[in-house]
Amino acid sequence: MGGNFIPVCSPMRDYFIRRFLLIPPTLLGITLIVFLITRVVPGGPLERAIMEMQQADMASGRSAGSGSGGNMAISEEQLQQLKAYYGFDKPAIVSYGLWLGKVMTGDLGKSYRYNEPVWDIIRDRFPVSLFYGLITLVITYSISIPLGILKAIKHRTLLDNATSVFIFMGYAVPGYVLGALLLLFFAARLEWFPMGGFTSYNFADLTFGGKILDLARHAILPLMCYLVGSFAVTTLLMKNHLMDNLAADYIRTAIAKGVSFRQAVLRHALRNSLIPIATTFGQNITLLVTGSFLIETIFDINGFGLLGLTSIFDRDYPVVMGIIFLASLLLLLGNILSDALVALVDPRIRFK
Repeated sequence: MGGNFIPVCSPMRDYFIRRFLLIPPTLLGITLIVFLITRVVPGGPLERAIMEMQQADMASGRSAGSGSGGNMAISEEQLQQLKAYYGFDKPAIVSYGLWLGKVMTGDLGKSYRYNEPVWDIIRDRFPVSLFYGLITLVITYSISIPLGILKAIKHRTLLDNATSVFIFMGYAVPGYVLGALLLLFFAARLEWFPMGGFTSYNFADLTFGGKILDLARHAILPLMCYLVGSFAVTTLLMKNHLMDNLAADYIRTAIAKGVSFRQAVLRHALRNSLIPIATTFGQNITLLVTGSFLIETIFDINGFGLLGLTSIFDRDYPVVMGIIFLASLLLLLGNILSDALVALVDPRIRFK
């Protein structure tokens, strides 16, 4: 048995080792491209700082009664100080090397806007996005897979047609559009739910049961928006692939040989139908962190997605680089996880 096990396991083990070894150069290429883009895109932090200083000089000139608005130019010494502060006093490749050296020590830099370590800012936002992402992932797969199986077995019945109406509505309506409607009707008009935020202002003063209830009241509407898209896609994916496998020759052959329809579905068709689900599962890990900046903006949730959006608008490049680095790392790890799940679901898969 040992001689038969090694040839099967060794190629798979070597494959995953190669995949893990490819993570550092891939991250290197992604972060290098993004870093160079931040150096050439107009309206960077250096230009904004110069503009703010010029506006301050103009305002001080007007307050002093100067008709010309004062001296609009900044000195060369001030310009060099600004370049040194924002890291623009060195060539781009040198600055990237310095940033990479800090990242290898666990330092993602300091935010231009918040003047705090980037890691501390991300760590404060991480639990919020993880809360919504994890619940969305669990609910989506725990309901979509059984519902997709049921819809495939009960195809064109009343149950299938009734659930398809809601699924196609969820597939067609974007999450942020649904969020605006839910917020307008249930929060503003009926006042059943709060207008936004992750928790109430007096959350720390509530009892344990009160904290759970407050968190649930704030989370119901955003979770509905997170679920509407992924729930519809996963259900349709499960149903369509299961129906394709149920119509395959090997299922008809199994039933002709005396295998019950239930066993044919659960032991044969279902396993093959889970392969597309396993393929996309690892990529959804990234959603645990990134979330949706549109949904977070509508519901005023200080999550990872909103942080990324505001950091781009504010040209807070250390935060942008930190988010790109973590999101890319999670995506690469998620792809490896997807390959592992595919190999687990489909025994025919052999990585070489």
